Amino acid sequence: MTNNQLIVHIPDDPPHDLHHQPTVTVFASFINPKHANQIVRRLNQIAPLGHLRHVKRIRKKVLEGGEIELSAVLCLANEGDNQLDGVPPHLQEMISSYQLNPFITNVCKYEATSKEEWQEQCKFWPTSYHPRTYNIDGITGFSEEESHSVLKFMQSAVELATSDGLVVNAAVIVDPSVKQIISTARDQIFTWNTCKDDSFYGKPDLFKFHSISNRLDPQKSMHLRSSCNHLKQPYTGVACLYPGQWAEQQSHSQSSYYCHPLRHAAIVAIESSAARDIHLFPNDEGSKEKYLELDHESHCTSSPSKRQKTVSATVEDNDKLNARSQTSNQIEENDKLNPNLLSEGPYLCTGYDIYLAWEPCTMCAMALVHQRIRRIFYAFPNPKTGALGSVHRLQGEKSLNHHYAVFRVLIPEEALHKYHTPVAEAEETGI
Repeated sequence: MTNNQLIVHIPDDPPHDLHHQPTVTVFASFINPKHANQIVRRLNQIAPLGHLRHVKRIRKKVLEGGEIELSAVLCLANEGDNQLDGVPPHLQEMISSYQLNPFITNVCKYEATSKEEWQEQCKFWPTSYHPRTYNIDGITGFSEEESHSVLKFMQSAVELATSDGLVVNAAVIVDPSVKQIISTARDQIFTWNTCKDDSFYGKPDLFKFHSISNRLDPQKSMHLRSSCNHLKQPYTGVACLYPGQWAEQQSHSQSSYYCHPLRHAAIVAIESSAARDIHLFPNDEGSKEKYLELDHESHCTSSPSKRQKTVSATVEDNDKLNARSQTSNQIEENDKLNPNLLSEGPYLCTGYDIYLAWEPCTMCAMALVHQRIRRIFYAFPNPKTGALGSVHRLQGEKSLNHHYAVFRVLIPEEALHKYHTPVAEAEETGI
């Protein structure tokens, strides 16, 4: 298996069996081709298809002898409803006016996500297929060099997840334009202390930014060959897998520690990235104002067409930000040469990638939406609370004003134990 095959794109919508696609029942009728335009205009007014916008109103067949046969979708039919009693009065009036003879048929419930799926849908009833108008790097595949970088950064996340005895979730935020680690973090749900002190939240390591060439040994590959959707161990220390564990373990433990149930790895990594920005760009307000305007425009758009334009504009902005991206060393050198020159800082985590050992929960996934993360890579699925494929697919929620691409890196569970330092059984279960 090549490196490229180990990185799997998680689509916005759940995959469907090409030959068993979900359908809904509709009323349709054969129509006179001479009246087609009038009928379609009228139907769009009195019986819009709503969430079935991908379904074409008219189906055209060419019969033997070249005769054209047209049929039109009239409206949705209630399940098990073979009568026209539930059809709105305006539509019943139209049926009588054009002397239509409605019949029951099925159309595909969801919009096609591939050409092959679209071809299968059209066997039921014609639908529209609109390929992506924009591409986030990786959706259409990775080059060998890109795949190598992805696997190395994921290796870094897995090592971090197992670096302190107890296996937890870990996050690595990366600027892909310069292959540079921006911040790293582990779950910090439990922090051990003898007295309460704000320092238990952990001071972000402001200078922990490394290029991949300096951070990782190219010879130290994980040799990923297999993957498993069902892990052999429960990994109860992973916050996104067990978001309520802090309450249960706090009630059963006499140990001296503090709990912060929201400090999942992704949240802590975001905090560390923000601390970095404050350190490098203490007076930068321009980019924030610019993107606040973009956020306002995004919230004000409601129609699919407006939302599509907003997404395209956001991707364009991401590309511009990536093109202007600089390493921290370059920024500091510029400041030394001209202290009065204000370097333009990033807006949140726009254009960045994040690597997670485990698929994030809904809280973490939504935080990454707000941070404008561009791509999410995770190694192990989260069958309990996974928000990006296992339980939910937040990346496919149309109402959000930002969307990222999601990928799973297929690695064996054994990779967790390769870097895992054993701890006492009591420490792992008696927090």
